[in-house]
Amino acid sequence: MTRTTTSGRPSRTMSHNQTGPAHGGDLAAARALFPDAPEPWIDLSTGINPVPYPVGELPLSVFHRLPSPADQEALEAAARSAYGASETSQVVAAPGTQALIELLPRLWTAKRVAILGPTYAEHAHAWRKAGHDVVEVTRLSEADAEIVVVVNPNNPDGRVIDRPSLLAEAAARAGEGGWLVVDEAFADFEPAESLAPVLPPNAVVLRSFGKTYGLAGIRLGFAIAKPDMAAELRARMGPWAVAGPAIELGRRALSDRDWLADAASARAADADWLDALLHPVLGSALGGTRLFRCYRSPAAPAVFDRLGRAGIWVRRFEHDRELLRFGLPASQSEWSRLTRTVGDGARSPG
Repeated sequence: MTRTTTSGRPSRTMSHNQTGPAHGGDLAAARALFPDAPEPWIDLSTGINPVPYPVGELPLSVFHRLPSPADQEALEAAARSAYGASETSQVVAAPGTQALIELLPRLWTAKRVAILGPTYAEHAHAWRKAGHDVVEVTRLSEADAEIVVVVNPNNPDGRVIDRPSLLAEAAARAGEGGWLVVDEAFADFEPAESLAPVLPPNAVVLRSFGKTYGLAGIRLGFAIAKPDMAAELRARMGPWAVAGPAIELGRRALSDRDWLADAASARAADADWLDALLHPVLGSALGGTRLFRCYRSPAAPAVFDRLGRAGIWVRRFEHDRELLRFGLPASQSEWSRLTRTVGDGARSPG
């Protein structure tokens, strides 16, 4: 069924596909694959900060009443400041970035969509579900499409596309009604230049809260867009899309710049330790961010099996069995257990 959106762009409603890409964090799958592994499992299969922002006490009112427009405006103001969004853009809070990934493809009828990959598989899955012609490319120069999707820094290899290149992509599509979607889920701790401060009219930036702040269960994310697109996203989500506790906690965390700086420094040190630990068995890292590291090696299948039998779950990929992604251990005991499992030539941070 095809219909027209509030901004004049038509949209197609499709049936929901219950199957989808594999993800990290599925310890049920880990236990099924390695039923004799010792408990508790160490889950290194995600890119979520293992040392979360301190939740502290929340007022009972955020559980008892519906969030007010003023509450959401305060959250979005904190996000605007944290992400450096331009004054001509708007910040839209959502119940997780995944909700926005699902929503965006439904704003247009069938388009040709180029996704710079390999990358987070939910992007291609969501655009295909919505009836679009999706092609996955390995270079921006190959992106011959009306809509281009880029994850920046990329998941799983940490590839970064510089800001001038992204601006050029948006400009190339401006006269054709084309769009650029940039998922900056892992940008908070990285030196990569965000597109948010210089957002073109035909671009949308997505930002994740839960990964950086280690609170993925809060389900909070943001879109940064020009007013027409922002209004459409708000209309599609409806009232009270973000829960009161998420609004309060998100506002606090996004305003805490000292915590962010300290966490970025600590996770950078952890990522360096992980590279040193794994180098003897997997070689130099292919890339990554301060929240995850990615390695390609012929030894990857054997390392995956060795870790799994020891109750340590890491992310492997169906499209490339020589590729492994490691998140960061959460504690000294986890570092020590990983070190013992990896074997000779490695030591844990003191």
